[in-house]
Amino acid sequence: MDFFERQDKARRNTARLVAYFALAVVFLIVTVYAVFILLVSRKDPWNPEILLWVSLGTLAVIIIGSLTKTAELARGGSAVAEMLGGELLNPNTTDPDERKLLNVVEEMALASGMQVPAVYLLRHEPGINAFAAGHTTNDAAIGVTRGCIQLLDRDELQGVIAHEFSHILNGDMRLNVRLIGIVFGIMCLALIGRILIHMRGGSGGKNQNPLPLIGLALILIGGIGVFFGRLIQAAVSRQREFLADSAAVQFTRNPDGIAGALKKIGGLAQGSQLKSAHAAEAGHLFFGNGLGFSLGGAFATHPPLTQRIKAIDPSFDGSYPAVALPEPADRTGGAPARSRRGVFPFPFPQPGTAPGGSAGFTSLSAAPVIAQSVLPHTGTPSTAHLRKAAEIRDALSLSLQDATRDAFGASAIIYALLLSDEHPVRERQLEFVSRKLGAPARTEVLKLEPDVGELPADHRLPLIDLAVSGLRELSPSQYFAFKQTVDELVRMDGAIDLFEYALQSVVMHHLAPQFEPPQPQIIQFYALKPLIPDIAVVLSALAGVGHTNPAHAQSAFARGAAEIIRAAGAPMVLLDKSRCTLDRVDASLRRLGKAAPQIKKNVLHAGALTVAADGKIESREAELLRAIASILDCPLPPFLG
Repeated sequence: MDFFERQDKARRNTARLVAYFALAVVFLIVTVYAVFILLVSRKDPWNPEILLWVSLGTLAVIIIGSLTKTAELARGGSAVAEMLGGELLNPNTTDPDERKLLNVVEEMALASGMQVPAVYLLRHEPGINAFAAGHTTNDAAIGVTRGCIQLLDRDELQGVIAHEFSHILNGDMRLNVRLIGIVFGIMCLALIGRILIHMRGGSGGKNQNPLPLIGLALILIGGIGVFFGRLIQAAVSRQREFLADSAAVQFTRNPDGIAGALKKIGGLAQGSQLKSAHAAEAGHLFFGNGLGFSLGGAFATHPPLTQRIKAIDPSFDGSYPAVALPEPADRTGGAPARSRRGVFPFPFPQPGTAPGGSAGFTSLSAAPVIAQSVLPHTGTPSTAHLRKAAEIRDALSLSLQDATRDAFGASAIIYALLLSDEHPVRERQLEFVSRKLGAPARTEVLKLEPDVGELPADHRLPLIDLAVSGLRELSPSQYFAFKQTVDELVRMDGAIDLFEYALQSVVMHHLAPQFEPPQPQIIQFYALKPLIPDIAVVLSALAGVGHTNPAHAQSAFARGAAEIIRAAGAPMVLLDKSRCTLDRVDASLRRLGKAAPQIKKNVLHAGALTVAADGKIESREAELLRAIASILDCPLPPFLG
């Protein structure tokens, strides 16, 4: 099953979740109705009027509760992590355990072809556990407990993080966040019961207030709601844990890593249990059983620990090593280190004395890539991609690595990437940066420009993915200033090329969920034919990237368009460059982003064939294709050649 099929399956699982939810609601309505008949209208067991009001009231409580919780989590993974007590790790942390975690997450993200997700530490959780949450890769967050980073070595931690990245790439996260809202709605009846049980009134006898009794009944019914919530969580969660374990082994090629982490859970007194009051709501998110108990096999959100280990290590004898948390170190309140650049007023901090020297940049030349090898790795990175990601990150100069870790430096990286090769245009761009953001911003851009200029084309997108971590530290006002600056720099030379546009779009696509109202992720297109005009715009633009000769461009377009035309049963012609403006490309990609996964697969395959009309994709074309895939939320790992 490839990435696109897994995405489709995840969306089909949403329909199954809705069916479970409907059954639970019907059962709860029947139960609440029976309670009202017993307490209010004992003479007639069938009362349509009471049934109507009970149904409306129960539905109102459940739906309002679900929508309220869903709205709370609309920001994505960060909202879930904060609900569970997570603390966002600063990219500049100097704590060795936190640095180890961030390095592992960075490598996994670059190998997967996605931006680095926000990383949260559950500092007060001694158990070994982790989770991934979010609606899309753009608002994803990884959460890890203190016990996880202190007790696991790097290989074991890598296995756990690979497991969580599998959930991100398989489309599990969106379903999991929806499930939190649904389970909370079902449990709201118990909350209403707690309110009613404290209400008093009446003078006894016939006028005795029945609300406390109804409240007690609703608490009991809420227990039934909890039962159904756990059942739904288990139904959609358990089998996916085996799949994520398997994917982690395939990713890292190190079964001892994830198996070792699971064994340490078995040997730790706290196991994988979380102390958070919200652990029950999010039980299906975790790497291990976060509740510390199970209502039986049918209701467990995770398979038995021994069973998971034996699936990875058949020789496991069932004995767990004794594990204990180390004594707390004398740290500065456990707070993460702040940026070495300091904290300064808006619009941006002034550069400090952070090391800015180059580590001796090593150019990793990208070999040509065969077109047919592009899509099989979408959402399915391998160990080779993990090695490639580590090589790319380590090849960046120390100045660039340091700059990616705070908002000031990360912003300067993006500005440097957008500087024109033409001296007059470049000077106008730098003058604009100085005028809008101040002289320190211009100084930082000039400091980073030489290192940015030496980057091979296949290092630019990974650098942007790393810089997203620092850009998340922007304040809302700084973000909008950054957005305006990027847009002006891109348009200043009057001749925006497709590669510039792609870099700008990737940055904003990654950052928008953090700072702008969340947009509903709704599939609007399930067929190719309505999207033919948009696909024609994208393929025509791609055909013009590497082919100035009109005949060669026509040949490249025809090769990419052939399968689309055959599948859609509709004609498609190469468009003139005047009809492929960046505004049209942008509008077309936005529409294609609302297509079903299999349609995106067809579009990306057609794009690969277009830019590889000569049978191979050169480095600049490869990164352009990866940027377009990122905009369509289809992360492509680095091309290996």
